[in-house]
Amino acid sequence: MSRRAGIPGAAGERRDEMELTTAALAAKLCGVEADDELLSVLCAAAEQAWKNRLQSGVTPADCGSALPCAAAFTAAADYLGKRSRVESMTVGEVTVRGLSAASAKELAEALEQSAERLMEPYAVSGRFCFQGVRG
Repeated sequence: MSRRAGIPGAAGERRDEMELTTAALAAKLCGVEADDELLSVLCAAAEQAWKNRLQSGVTPADCGSALPCAAAFTAAADYLGKRSRVESMTVGEVTVRGLSAASAKELAEALEQSAERLMEPYAVSGRFCFQGVRG
C-alpha cells in the first residue's frame, strides 16, 4: 500500500469534478500538468480550507465557480512560493528565465487577494480583527 493512500489529491485517489476543475485551473496558472503531485495536494488542501471558511448555511454549490477558482488561486500561490527558486540559468548559449523570488511573491500575493475577493460573499473573512473590544 502506498504511503500516499488516503491523502486527498494524491495520485490514485478518486477526484470529483470540483477537484478536477481546481487542479486544471491551478496547473494553467503554474504552467505545469494538472497531475503534478505537489499541486494536486495543495489544491485539495486549499479547497478544504475554503470549505471550512464558508459562512453558516452556505454550501460549496452556492459558491458556483468562485470556490474552485479561489482554491486554484490559493494552491497556485502556495505552489509558486515553493517552486520559484532559480531566477535564471544559462547553459552554453541557452538561457532559461523563471520567476524571481520577488516576482513570485508578488504573484502569490495577487492570487491570494483575488481568491479572497472571489469568496468574500460566501466565506468568513480570513482577516484578523478584534470584536467586542471597547476603546
